[in-house]
Amino acid sequence: WHQKLKKSQPRRSLPRRRKKKKKRVKKSVETYKIYIFKVLKQVHPDIGISSKAMGIMNSFINDIFEKLAQEASRLARYNKKPTITSREIQTAVRLVLPGELAKHAVSEGTKAVTKFTSS
Repeated sequence: WHQKLKKSQPRRSLPRRRKKKKKRVKKSVETYKIYIFKVLKQVHPDIGISSKAMGIMNSFINDIFEKLAQEASRLARYNKKPTITSREIQTAVRLVLPGELAKHAVSEGTKAVTKFTSS
């Protein structure tokens, strides 16, 4: 691919092809931080939260979500059902969360499902 050059002409190098640098795509990490903050402002508008506390709250929600998902999955398997419905979620909530907290969670969940179905 080099051309033969006469001795009188100075040798020129052929232009090099520049390699295009691939831009790294930043992996988006989904968190509950904005929702935690919104709830905090509803309950205590005058109180803030540190980033460390926010991280702990986010981990807590992920942990509860995982426990509920596992329990709902187990319930669906026991009943030989291929689908996790709101019924499995509700039962999982009753099994995973203690007493009064479970009752409140069930009523809020029912309210959310009703609102979703009506819209």
